[in-house]
Amino acid sequence: MGALSHIRVLDLSRVLAGPWATQVLGDLGAEIIKIEKPGEGDETRHFGPPFLNDKSGAKGDATYFLSANRNKKSVAIDFAKPEGAALVKRLARRAHVVVENFKTGALAKYGLDYNSLAAENPALIYCSLTGFGHDGPYKDKAGYDYLIQGMGGLMSVTGQADGTPGAEPMKVGVAVSDLFTGLYTTIAILAAVIHQSKTGEGQAIDMALFDCQAAALANQATNYLAGHMVPMRLGNAHPNIVPYQVFATADGFLILAVANDGQFRRFCAAAKLESLAADARFRSNAERVGHREELIALLKPAMVARKTADWIAALEAANVPCGPINRIDQVFDDPQAVARQLKITLEHSAAGPLDLVASPIRLSKTPPEYKSAPPLLGEHTEEILRRELKLGSDEIAALRRAGAL
Repeated sequence: MGALSHIRVLDLSRVLAGPWATQVLGDLGAEIIKIEKPGEGDETRHFGPPFLNDKSGAKGDATYFLSANRNKKSVAIDFAKPEGAALVKRLARRAHVVVENFKTGALAKYGLDYNSLAAENPALIYCSLTGFGHDGPYKDKAGYDYLIQGMGGLMSVTGQADGTPGAEPMKVGVAVSDLFTGLYTTIAILAAVIHQSKTGEGQAIDMALFDCQAAALANQATNYLAGHMVPMRLGNAHPNIVPYQVFATADGFLILAVANDGQFRRFCAAAKLESLAADARFRSNAERVGHREELIALLKPAMVARKTADWIAALEAANVPCGPINRIDQVFDDPQAVARQLKITLEHSAAGPLDLVASPIRLSKTPPEYKSAPPLLGEHTEEILRRELKLGSDEIAALRRAGAL
């Protein structure tokens, strides 16, 4: 039994940040009931190609949807219909947690806001994810990862430096603002669950992508707030550590991650560049940061003279952090990924065996569970309505006629 096997989550979220959070909760054993609009479902079901084909070869859901929706039951309810809203309210009475990511205040007209649901279930944890939170001048703005990466500062420190080829602000290749928010949301929900278990009290959680992206600036934020330096784009270089970047080699590229002075001396010995370790400009990290351009200019010709594999062998023998830049297929073929079982296979209702990424969480007593592949739209509607709300066939048929299902 998972650590959260006693928790039921009513998931009204779509796209990535909310579903990422609820997938983590589901991996840890929580029951996740995902409410989707009939005939449409979560937008990411259509974010393709690529799409997952069923056993007959027919096009199914986009593979994007598959990344964040395992261990969930899909219930197709249109809560814009009064009958549908009433069903969701009844399910919320039986839930420990509700997660939603609609615009601020959008669910109040259906009676699905925190105040309405908490009035009937005071123990309810109600987690709302929005672009900018429930207050402030931007509270009514829509928030998308790309916009948040820009507005939240991440793109200002990502990309090639001004004056170099290809220089422009650059987004990260994965929707990290959504993912940061999903993980922070999981933490917030778990904290609320602990409080709930101690006191019986529920509470509202107000999560904003903008806030989470600002928090995830980490050292770049304190470089400004405490160090009074506005960070700029440095390409693959690090603002506070040198040499800590990508170098071209004779046959590709190498990440060199020299994080302290001892590692720098060992690197110089392995690279047969002992004179650099003795150079007063490069003896400490602070000095190397101050003389970044001179040092990198001296390293580039040496790095490009040897192949990536040769560098890795020499530097690993000297205990200097380094590594290749793998394509995603190479990641999952890597012996470390195989040993850690980072790929799992689940049985999909329409497509059969489906490969997915394993949870990175390792718990010795309550490890993640992989109970079910991402569901088809509405796959569990009747199951949940019969089991949780005790509805009969006639009632379900009537709801279908009313357009609520």
